[in-house]
Amino acid sequence: MDRTYSMAAVSVVVATTLLVGALGLRISRTTSDFYVASRSVPPRLNAYAISGEYLSAASFLGVAGLVLAQGVDMLWFPIGYTAGFLVLLIFVAAPLRRSGAYTLPDFAEARTESRTVRRIASVFVVGIGWLYLLPQLRGAGLTLRLLTGAPQWSGGLLVAAVVTTAVAAGGMRSITFVQAFQYWLKLTALLVPVVFLLAAWRGDQAPQPSWEGPATFHRPTLVSVDTARDIAIDRPVRVTARGTVDGTSHDRADLLLTEGTHHLAAGTSLSFPAGADVPRVATGDQSGPVPSSWARPVSQSREEHSLYATYGLIVATFLGTMGLPHVVVRFYTNPDGRAARRTTVVVLAALGAFYLLMPVYGALGRLYAPDLTLSGDTDAAVLLLPQRLIGGTAGDLLGALVAGGAFAAFLSTTSGVTLSVAGVLAQDVLPTLGVRHFRLATLLGIAVPVAALFALPDLPAAGAVGLAFAVSASSFCPLLVLGIWWHGLTPPGAAAGLLVGGGSALAAVVAAMAGPPLSGWPQVLCAWPAAWSVPLGFATMIVVSLATRHRVPRSTAAVMARLHLPETGGPRPSSP
Repeated sequence: MDRTYSMAAVSVVVATTLLVGALGLRISRTTSDFYVASRSVPPRLNAYAISGEYLSAASFLGVAGLVLAQGVDMLWFPIGYTAGFLVLLIFVAAPLRRSGAYTLPDFAEARTESRTVRRIASVFVVGIGWLYLLPQLRGAGLTLRLLTGAPQWSGGLLVAAVVTTAVAAGGMRSITFVQAFQYWLKLTALLVPVVFLLAAWRGDQAPQPSWEGPATFHRPTLVSVDTARDIAIDRPVRVTARGTVDGTSHDRADLLLTEGTHHLAAGTSLSFPAGADVPRVATGDQSGPVPSSWARPVSQSREEHSLYATYGLIVATFLGTMGLPHVVVRFYTNPDGRAARRTTVVVLAALGAFYLLMPVYGALGRLYAPDLTLSGDTDAAVLLLPQRLIGGTAGDLLGALVAGGAFAAFLSTTSGVTLSVAGVLAQDVLPTLGVRHFRLATLLGIAVPVAALFALPDLPAAGAVGLAFAVSASSFCPLLVLGIWWHGLTPPGAAAGLLVGGGSALAAVVAAMAGPPLSGWPQVLCAWPAAWSVPLGFATMIVVSLATRHRVPRSTAAVMARLHLPETGGPRPSSP
């Protein structure tokens, strides 16, 4: 990959983001400008901006990497990401816009007349936002390392600096324009290369491996591991080894790796011949997905309790979208509820066009970049395919386009999440509300995930985002659905549901990401908590609300009418 072309593409994306942010300083003056663009964003522009910030590192890099490593089960991620907007369209979009709120905590307080519920909602908004930001910064570091050889953390710091400048300068009004531009850039950055990649694949005369069979190295391939790991060999193979294998130092061209598990020390390189089976990464009692199950959905041989895991993924992605703070805040920028519904319909079309490309990149990655499953850099498949499949100047130029699109993904999503987190911090943490405190909140909102980036440098992009969806689905989905459609919701019920549903999902997420290694049902329940934590959140809200019927807010009837009756006349005044 030619670094000059790639760095030029990344520089253009960064410069454009900073330019729009600087222009936003001229047009964003009031608090309403910074929070909700004065509620004046037309549906199509808002839809493209939502798509721009929603299509994150998990979408641009992570989904193809997951398909490469684990097969078609992982296509539930893009299906769920898209279908989540259909659920949002049916149940939430228009009433939420009519609420007149700036943020999710605003809605929670207006619906329940409770400062306690507002504070709990604020904690979850910030927690979900920070959990969502981590894989964006990690993906930026991976991309910059591949492009320049810079340290892994440098890309995250670059994105954080650019986003802080753009968000603090212009807030929602300026970020809307840059995110809409970045959606089209990301779509172009994947669509143009995939045409050439498919043409090159069809013109490749080398034998094609079976999609159902074991993954094989299409060409002689050098694999280097940065961290120590065990690999499982299904058929003996002779390799060229440089480093330490099974505790013995090697520098030879004819090392025989026998069937079974072998330990590779950090820094070891193995050169596999063309046609050799790709080894599987062995972790404890598991040895990665059985190769023959790659193209079979919900294969029992891929993961323990894989059917449950699939349902956990579906519930998290279908219901988590409506509670993502950076998505929900976008619907406050529409002029009215009708515009919010139109925005959601356009978003569905925009996301569908984008996600159609992910299976293609994942399948081509299985053919031409299977070594990434050993190095752990499966998220890099989209970046590396143009050079591996096409090569030369054409491959460099297409790779540069993909690199620019990847950085657009990091910047747009990080901008939206940082904006939503900063809005809550400015209202509920800092002492007074205003533009100056919004800018201070922006610094605080990005500082914590940047610090966590150093503690969790190997966080997988799509996996971490999936966990954020699980927490969102378990906390805000029950609050929004019941708060909008059920008169009987009480402040104690809302608070208990947020704490029990969202808290249990968050505890499971922490255990999965930072706790001791688990296996069997405990591991699966923590890795995919939404299937049990979402029903738990709903049940807790309903049961506690029924037990505290006398606590139904006196303004409930008026608030429900406001949420469901069409707007008449001009926009209602609202306060943050």
